[in-house]
Amino acid sequence: MTVGREPQFSKDPARRPRRLLLRAFLTACIAAIGALVASFLWFISGVSNEEIELDRNADGIVVLTGGASRIADAVELLAAGRGRRLLVTGVNPATSPGGLSRAVPLHDKVITCCVDLDHSAVNTVGNAVETRRWARQRGFRSLIVVTSNYHMPRALAELSHQLPDVTLIPFPVVTEKRRAEPWWSNAASARLLFSEYLKYIYSVVRHRLDPGRDDTEVARGRNVAAV
Repeated sequence: MTVGREPQFSKDPARRPRRLLLRAFLTACIAAIGALVASFLWFISGVSNEEIELDRNADGIVVLTGGASRIADAVELLAAGRGRRLLVTGVNPATSPGGLSRAVPLHDKVITCCVDLDHSAVNTVGNAVETRRWARQRGFRSLIVVTSNYHMPRALAELSHQLPDVTLIPFPVVTEKRRAEPWWSNAASARLLFSEYLKYIYSVVRHRLDPGRDDTEVARGRNVAAV
């Protein structure tokens, strides 16, 4: 008695398209993750870890509040004659020129004569809108921008959007901790940089999708993604 062959069952023809779709989906996910990582590393490469030596002066100086040493560094630049006036944008409503003088006592005279305070900005877009108003009122064509190193790319993106005809000279402020400690060695630093990267990408995309948009609503804090 001979044993016959077992019957051959054909494979389910519906499985092949599903496998192809799954493979395409996984490939797209891997490509997207790779692009995200590459883009983040590109962003990191543009964040200075050292304070720079300015090689030129400007009409004015603007400092965006929110980080340690920003205001003190900006006042020192003003005292050194790097600009004619200084705008401190995003100041707490309770802050006065007198309070600023007490915080930076070595430059009391220059603060009294040449510093303007903006109390209305509540986010980076607001900083840029108020800087535009201030610069145009005074006819300034060049500005030194003072803010933290990790915040500088987004600050320049927002300022250049508001002031496309004004030369912007970055002066990134780097704390001793950030200078001595690599970002990847500290989870808090890594989270801060990644968060700032996402906000920067949002700003760039927003400007490209609607370059003529009036950012007044965002400047007033109606869009928390731009903070």
